[in-house]
Amino acid sequence: MKLSVVVPAFNEARTIRALLEAVERVDLRGLGLDREILVISDGSADGTADIARGHAGAKVFEYQPNRGKGAAVRHGIAQATGDIILIQDADLEYDPEDYLTLLPPLCEGRAQVVYGSRLRGFEKQFGRNKIRRHPGAYRSAYLGGRLVTEFTNLVYGTRLTDVPTCYKCFRTDVIRAISIEHDRFEWEPEVTAKILRSGIEIHEVPITYRPRSFDEGKKIGVRDGLTALWTLARYRAWRPPT
Repeated sequence: MKLSVVVPAFNEARTIRALLEAVERVDLRGLGLDREILVISDGSADGTADIARGHAGAKVFEYQPNRGKGAAVRHGIAQATGDIILIQDADLEYDPEDYLTLLPPLCEGRAQVVYGSRLRGFEKQFGRNKIRRHPGAYRSAYLGGRLVTEFTNLVYGTRLTDVPTCYKCFRTDVIRAISIEHDRFEWEPEVTAKILRSGIEIHEVPITYRPRSFDEGKKIGVRDGLTALWTLARYRAWRPPT
């Protein structure tokens, strides 16, 4: 089997090299997985694509202008040749060593879709703290993520803990059967809604997390959270194609 790591990147020159090195260091031999890394430079103007090309293990795709994370993910899914697709942000908020927790349910046939939960990872690291917010995370980002997750649970009858997580892993045939329409951050609630409406269970595992600041390049904001709520509500009536 092969894992395709899809890395959407917009102006991530400061972190892309370290990220790719970290992805390459993960030892997947115990899972019987080969690996390919696909970097999608989404309108970057800071040399992200050139730095990524200097990494021998990466396939780099570049286009202008910036279209959004959803467009980059969609492009990566189309180019992937693996049996499993994993979405990896180009920053260093998420640790690729968590692949060893994310991938076994897929490799063993216990799940078709796996999300990495920062909340479960927090509880594993810090215990059942009342706040459950990483010490370095923005309060607004934490509350926004919790709101999106609880709204998903209310509307779709689930018990998920971290819907906006970056770490989303899919069997390739499953994600390719779901058309991603949105070009920007809305792709995440869209794909979650469509997976759930297709009757597919989302399996969660705990992951580690190192939140970055806006000065370090964090891009998602309050408006994205409100758009996520609207997207989740919109796709509640969606039916998978027959």
